[in-house]
Amino acid sequence: MPSSTTYAEFGANTEAVEVAKAFADGIKGKTILVTGVNKDGLGYSAAYAFATQQPANLILTGRNPDKIQICIDAINAEFPNINCRALKVDLSSQASIREAAKEVLAWDDIPAINIIVNSAGVMGLTNRTINKDGIEMHFATNHIGHWLLSCLIMPKLITAAKSSPKGATRIVNVSSGSPMVSSMRWSDMNFEKINTTLPEDEQPSYEWLKSWGYENAADVAYVPVDGYNRSKVANILFGIGATKRLFESHGIFVTGLHPGVIKTELARNFVPETLEKIEELRVKGIYTLKTLGAGSSTALVAALDPKLAVEVGETVNGMENYGAFLADCQIFNKTKKLAVASSEAEKLWELSEKLVGQKFAW
Repeated sequence: MPSSTTYAEFGANTEAVEVAKAFADGIKGKTILVTGVNKDGLGYSAAYAFATQQPANLILTGRNPDKIQICIDAINAEFPNINCRALKVDLSSQASIREAAKEVLAWDDIPAINIIVNSAGVMGLTNRTINKDGIEMHFATNHIGHWLLSCLIMPKLITAAKSSPKGATRIVNVSSGSPMVSSMRWSDMNFEKINTTLPEDEQPSYEWLKSWGYENAADVAYVPVDGYNRSKVANILFGIGATKRLFESHGIFVTGLHPGVIKTELARNFVPETLEKIEELRVKGIYTLKTLGAGSSTALVAALDPKLAVEVGETVNGMENYGAFLADCQIFNKTKKLAVASSEAEKLWELSEKLVGQKFAW
């Protein structure tokens, strides 16, 4: 049997708590790390759903300790027996990530981590921004930040995997709908070249960008949502590259997903004109809004459903990396080919190691 899901009835409106109850055995007594938690976001919604089924430890990360503490207080008010641990980390800074990873590895009372849900993200930065490490901010935060943190604390996942069924130890990358419309921008990762000068397969979908109100996308180098899209394709390619390195050797499975469209702080950087265009798309029925719980449910399926880790490989029934991307609680394979290609995943892994100045092998 190829990769699949256990519950065909789970879909766009399934709530995360319902998924947690269905896979309670995969949560009870486990240690779970979720990045990017704030009370009104997907990270907290996922953490809360996990909390309903008695994990031993919840590690909640973010840039703002006060926001993390609000989430911890809310969870412990309802579930006082769960050990919640705050981890301050700025995912746009490699120095901050390395400090946070060092802290995690030093926690003797938490020797193993069973599940990571990489949920933090930035979106639609109005101006092209390069971080202190010389990397465009969407890519630096959404991909490199999560990739580096996950790689650095991998020893604790490997420890968890030694006493777990194959595929039960997981890293889940919360992507977006970007893999359906975008691919990587290898020749110009920092958005310095006019779009029409890029190789054809690296140019963005001008028609799609126009629907978001970007009329002149062909004549510029940087479009805010395009920066986001490229980083979210990287989330999926990260999963493919990591699964290749970790599944057969250690039983660690890495996958990614589109949570749907949910009103959160993620869109706060968009200018009003872009937000109006996004709302027009909703009115036209191009998408529907989800609740926070429905938005985090696919992440829980990705983290917990044992059937996803069956027959994992670069090709399944002739389809490359089938099961690498989920949407609405099910496997979704209508992506751009380059967004799930093993060759692209290898290029991304090599580039990521170059950008952080460190190679990883387990």
